[in-house]
This record gives sequence, C-alpha cells and structure tokens, in this order.
Amino acid sequence: MESAHLLSGSKKRVKIHPHTVTAKYATQTPYSPQPGIHTHFPQPGDEGYDDAPSFEDFGSFLEETSDRKRLTESKRWPLKLFGSKDKDTAHKLQATGGAEGSELGAKAVKGSGKGVGEQLASFGEASVSASRLTWLGLLGAALAHGCLIALTRLASERFGLGPLFLLLVRSVIQLLSVAVPLHRAENPFGPEGYRLRLLCYGIAYSLSLCCAYSSLTFASSENGSTTWRLATTALSATLAFLLLEEKLGLADGITLAAGLCGLGLVLLPTADESYEDAPVDPVTFWRGAFGWSLSALAGLWMALALVGYRSLKDRVGVGTALFTVSWTGCLLTPATMILLQEGWSWPMSLPAWGLVLGLVACSIAAFLGMTHALTRLHPALVSASQSLEVPVAMFLHLALLPLAPTAPEVVGNVMIVLSVGWLVAMKLLPSRGAGRRQREEYEEILDSPIK
Repeated sequence: MESAHLLSGSKKRVKIHPHTVTAKYATQTPYSPQPGIHTHFPQPGDEGYDDAPSFEDFGSFLEETSDRKRLTESKRWPLKLFGSKDKDTAHKLQATGGAEGSELGAKAVKGSGKGVGEQLASFGEASVSASRLTWLGLLGAALAHGCLIALTRLASERFGLGPLFLLLVRSVIQLLSVAVPLHRAENPFGPEGYRLRLLCYGIAYSLSLCCAYSSLTFASSENGSTTWRLATTALSATLAFLLLEEKLGLADGITLAAGLCGLGLVLLPTADESYEDAPVDPVTFWRGAFGWSLSALAGLWMALALVGYRSLKDRVGVGTALFTVSWTGCLLTPATMILLQEGWSWPMSLPAWGLVLGLVACSIAAFLGMTHALTRLHPALVSASQSLEVPVAMFLHLALLPLAPTAPEVVGNVMIVLSVGWLVAMKLLPSRGAGRRQREEYEEILDSPIK
C-alpha cells in the first residue's frame, strides 16, 4: 500500500509494511521501484531495522513542516521583551539538529521506567513549587492589604490625614518603579501595539483606588473595604467569563460562593447602625448610600483592571504595570480631591511619616503579589484570596481598639478564612489518584508496540 504526501515542494512516498515503515524522499521525480528488483523490508532483528524511521519521527517531521504550524507562527506576536530570544534560539537549534534530537528522543523513550518516573516527579515538583510561590505571594498580598486598611484608618483617626492624600503620596513614591522597565531595556509605557490597552488598565486601576479611598470619607473603612472586595470578586468572575472566556471549576465556584457569603455576613448592620428606634436623618442616609455606591463602583473598576492585566500578562511585566498605575494615579487622584473638595493635609511628625512609608510599603507588596498571581491564576481566584484582608484588618483593629465583634462578623470572618484555606489546599494538594492514573497511561503508551 502506497501513499503520497506533498510537503514544502518535495514529494514523500511512504511504503507501509505489516512490520515496519520505510520512507523514500524525492525532490524531482517520485520514487518508483525498478522492474525486476525486489524491495527488501528489514525485519525485527535484521541489520538496519533500528535505522528505519518510526511513527514518532514521521509525526515530528509532519508537525514541524505542516502548513498549519507555519500559519500559526506567522500570526504569533514576536516576544522581544520577555526572554523569547532564548526560546527562538532553542527552536532554531531544534530545527537544525532534528536528526540528533530524534535519536536522543528515541533513547529517552527506550529508557527504563525509573527514568520516566524521575522525569514525572521532577516536572510535578517544579509545578508544585511554582504554585506554592504564587499562593505564598497571594497570602502575603492579603496580609499587606489588611495592614493597609488598618494603617489608613489609623492615619485618618490619629494624624488627620485624608485618604486621597495618602493615595496621592503612595502614587508619587511608586513612580520610582520606572527603574524596573528601564533596567530591563523595556519601554515603561508598554510594548508597541499594547499601549492603549495598558493605559486602559492603569486608568481602571487608578479609578478603582480613587473610588475606594473616596468612599472612606462617607462610610466606615470596614464596610467600604468589604463591599469593594465582594464586588471585585463577583464581577471579576463574570467579566473573565464574558471577555476572556475563562471559566471556573465547580469546586472553585462553590468555594468562591462560600467566601462571598462570608463577606455578606460581615456587611450585616450592627445594633449601632440600625435605625429602628430612631428617626433616619436624610443627610446621613444618603451620605452612607453614596459611600456604598462608591465602594461598589470601585469593585467594578478593579474587576476590569484584573481582567485587563490578565489579557496582557504575556506582554507587560509587573514593574511596567506598577509604573502605569502610579502615573495614572498621580493624574486622577488630584482631580478627585478637587472634585470632592478634600483639604490638603501634610504629616507634621516623624511617626506620621513612618506611618505613610509603611502604608506605601504595604501597597507595593500587595500589588506585586496580586499582579504576579494574575499571570497564573483566574482573576476571581486572585480576588477571592484577597478576601483574607477582612479578617486581618478586623484582628488589627481589635488589637488597637478592643471591641467585641458581633456574631455575624465572627461567622463571616470564619467562613472567609475557611474558604481561602480550602482554596489553597485544593490548588497545592492535588489528588494522588489523578497523578497515578496519568503515570499509568504514560507508561502504557511507552510500552505499546506502536510508537
């Protein structure tokens, strides 16, 4: 049985035998056996049998020379800023040394099962190690966010520093992050072709911070931060599905819903906030409603920012993203201060400056951990893990002002901690049955006579 395949202008005629496969290549005229000459196909054990190309060699050749791959690579954006040079060099070496690579691949395939097990174990350990670092950074970002909430409230109550002024100071100091893209010989305003999307990301992130910090003037810091996180988590899951077509698994969705329920319990009004026995002041009511509306709007802008950076994760580094958020914040924060007529306040003591610098350090740490996690995780999972900031801020507030929390607050914070803990456990502790099943399937493929 014969078949002909045209690849790159050369004809390839393959003769298939029940025991082996040999291939003849012709650049000018197709191969045809001469009359009276018997074609011998080497059998297992004969000399030259191992030199016959296998299905794996033919499959790799077909994959490397297929028109589909060429079209895909021609449409792919050339990565010039994030280490694609090494990848391109490795690809060229692989293309030039195809014969040597096939021999090495055949030797690796014919290796013992112990070598396969060691390779699978090394790949699994590398993946788990990267996941552990990612989740460790996320938990550190949640802790930094909780400290940020507590420090902002302390700066407002003890030193009379306005929230928007604190946001402006941190934005100005974070402009020093421009050194990171400059050190890497990158454009601090993003790669060409993606600068408009990066600008939209920076504007969305800065608008979210402006709305969140403005809400602290009209509502309490606990309610504002909790509403912000709840809206961000719910909307990021929705927007990621609509804009990026990224879905959540069933277990992740259930864990996410449990965390949202915990945030909802924390938002339940306490006895001091209820107006059952007292007349409602219209000014107070609408002031609080405006604060809650700003918090929800901040969640919408933050969800858009998370989804936006998720789409840019392969093009824009974390340092460039931080610089973009900083310079857009320097433009939008003074405009918000003028719009809301917030007075200018300046730290007048050394402890006040230390508090401001600590606030800036916490904000940078939180941004780095959360933005780095967006390169590997779903935006909703990143936001859900940051819900841990609510119990952290509550514990720090209780340490400063020992007040007994209400029952809904305790139950809600426990649900948040359990949901985040379960989410981390699911991601870092995969089931052993799945790994064993994948190993058995892989070894079955290696032991198969057809390769």
